[in-house]
Amino acid sequence: MVYKTIIVESNQRMSDILSATLKKSGDFEFLSAYSDANSALGQSHIYKPNLFLIDVDNPDLLQMLPAFVDIFPNANILATMSNWNADIAYKAQKAFITGCILKPFKAEEVIDTINLYNRRGKYAPSRIISFFSPKGRSGRTTLASLLALNLAERTNESVALIDADLQFGDLPIFFDLEPSHTVVDATHDIKLLTPILFAPYFHNIKKNLWILSSPERPEYAELVETSNFIEVVRMAGHVFRYLLIDLPAGFNPISLEVSNFADTNFVIAMINTGLEVDHMRRTMDMFRERRAKHKVDYPIFTRVNPCTEEEREKLELRLGYPVTAIFPNEYNLVSVANSGRILYGLPNDTKLMQIINQLSTKIISGEL
Repeated sequence: MVYKTIIVESNQRMSDILSATLKKSGDFEFLSAYSDANSALGQSHIYKPNLFLIDVDNPDLLQMLPAFVDIFPNANILATMSNWNADIAYKAQKAFITGCILKPFKAEEVIDTINLYNRRGKYAPSRIISFFSPKGRSGRTTLASLLALNLAERTNESVALIDADLQFGDLPIFFDLEPSHTVVDATHDIKLLTPILFAPYFHNIKKNLWILSSPERPEYAELVETSNFIEVVRMAGHVFRYLLIDLPAGFNPISLEVSNFADTNFVIAMINTGLEVDHMRRTMDMFRERRAKHKVDYPIFTRVNPCTEEEREKLELRLGYPVTAIFPNEYNLVSVANSGRILYGLPNDTKLMQIINQLSTKIISGEL
């Protein structure tokens, strides 16, 4: 494919550099360069471009991105910036453009960036979903893993699992893998990375599904700064359409910041002694006090017996909050999930998997 390209760049020197780069490549047909959005919007039709490179270091051009998307809906639109700025990149993403790239760049970097964003899926901000539990052994990691698999299969968009249980995360065990990179590496390097350089930190385990693993040793958790971890999540949103983050049990800086940053939070407790409902209520109360008004937390109970609508309503009455879902106690399926065999699939006709499918449907539709 030849990219018929228009550059919109405020800095004339940079415009000349980018134009020269593209002219040397047989993959690009350089059409024209403009310094302002109005000229580009008014005159580009005659060229029938399929690629725009637009300077978002200029706030005025950043503001005009939706107009380019509206007038040229079939063109790839890359926002160009001199230094990675997560806030600007997010604003560009909200305009539903293809993606972002640092300048100056090599011609092959443009193609790699387009391919990365096309693999990602829908041109829109990522869905960031956290999985929190007041105490351990709640089924949190099992639920996150099953939902990630389901989303990857059903959406054909890229899905990433991030293991934020920094001391005792076991997502690698779930998928029987030994990753070459971990959260420690990603947070250490994040200020030097772009989406293209960042993507290989994730381990591809199946079509459309990747994992960023927890540290290899519990003491390495001290090397992960909360602010850098949030930057990892923000950049991962440019690489993956869905981010599912498995948080540590209990409240700590990572779990609080991530759950506050995520757009969807599942709060999970396993019914055992009955005190779990009290733990859940206290957690929901705390989150409600900390949250912005548009944030919603979704309580889920596992190992519920009997797993019926009547029992869900009883739990809801005791909790004082709507209960999003309840899961049955299916030892055999959970044993398979925890043994590294989860990638080989689980029976879809079980109640557990039916509820997973229902949750997945609501996430895809935006209901959750």
